[in-house]
Amino acid sequence: MIQDGVMFVCFLLAFTALIAVVEKKIGGKFFKYVPGIVLIYIGAALMKTFGVFSDSESVESAYSTIRGLLLPAMLMLMLLQCDMRKIIRLGPKMLLTFFAASFSIIGGFTLTYVLMNGFYAEGTWKAFSALSASWTGGSANMVILQGILDVPENIFGYALIMDTVNYSIWVMFLFWLVPLAGKFNIWTKADTSFIDQMTSELEAGETAKTEFGFVELIGFLALALIVSAGATKIGEKLPVLGAAVNGTTWTIIIASTVGLILAVTKVGRIAGSMEISKIMLYIVIGLIASHADFSQLFQAPVYIISGFMILFFHGLIMVILAKIFKLDLFTMGVASLANIGGVASAPILAGAFNRSLIPVGILMAVLGSLLGTYFGILTSYILSSF
Repeated sequence: MIQDGVMFVCFLLAFTALIAVVEKKIGGKFFKYVPGIVLIYIGAALMKTFGVFSDSESVESAYSTIRGLLLPAMLMLMLLQCDMRKIIRLGPKMLLTFFAASFSIIGGFTLTYVLMNGFYAEGTWKAFSALSASWTGGSANMVILQGILDVPENIFGYALIMDTVNYSIWVMFLFWLVPLAGKFNIWTKADTSFIDQMTSELEAGETAKTEFGFVELIGFLALALIVSAGATKIGEKLPVLGAAVNGTTWTIIIASTVGLILAVTKVGRIAGSMEISKIMLYIVIGLIASHADFSQLFQAPVYIISGFMILFFHGLIMVILAKIFKLDLFTMGVASLANIGGVASAPILAGAFNRSLIPVGILMAVLGSLLGTYFGILTSYILSSF
């Protein structure tokens, strides 16, 4: 049993690194459907369940300190890719469709929670709020909401299972729909001329930043940690508003604001920030999982069914909106996956329609990463009232 905080952190770091190396070296269909981040969670949770990690004061102190430092740092780095000037250029139709997808997901969570509330474990509304943050902005926002709402680790495990199983099915379903885009657009009477124009503009101005090294990595690491520490100190001094807006919430807001400001400067055009932020994400997931317990996993089927109900309500609302407002399948699909899948899958779906549209998927997913935390907070307000 590990009782020393330093050894606890080092052991978790070694474990996450091992999973990352295996995922890269082996790859294949297994890691396509069971990503490394899920294996990290399951592995760390099993180690906690079987007594590898203790509840000593040293371990608890290391857990809270490292997680509290890395959360805002990770978010700030991810937002360096979010140039609001480019997102605005996507046009009102795509932006409104994105927000429609976000609010339909929140509506799906609300309807499902109301209908199935009697089958859930206590504290499920917190886990659903965290999952809502993921399904409107990516896994990083889910981790952030877990910290803000103090979601019980056991219930958080159910949400992570939903995030894997239901998400995977939804991604496959959206890719299956791509060849049917023509028929869908005819049914909705959509005008796709704006997509052709956007394609031409993106092909003409496409740029990429690929080179980075030691200086960029250590620079981003230092920047992220100092912003996180400063945001934490300031956030602790700001007033608490309700159940969700506390010192942690203020810290996240401050860190995200710094990230957005830097995104429109030369800092946002330097490569390497996403690599550092991904490392932080893996570590944070490992930390959270190290406090989980799988003894209640027999309830997982109820949560998986709930996940499909949420996606059904989301899809139904989106189809109705597409018919009413004459929206095309590309806009609908990428908006949905930019919320539920994030940067990992929205660009791939966009590329399935046209390779030059991949940046649109990236920008919409980045918009989700910016707003996912706030959508999750909104969901928490709604679900906590039932």
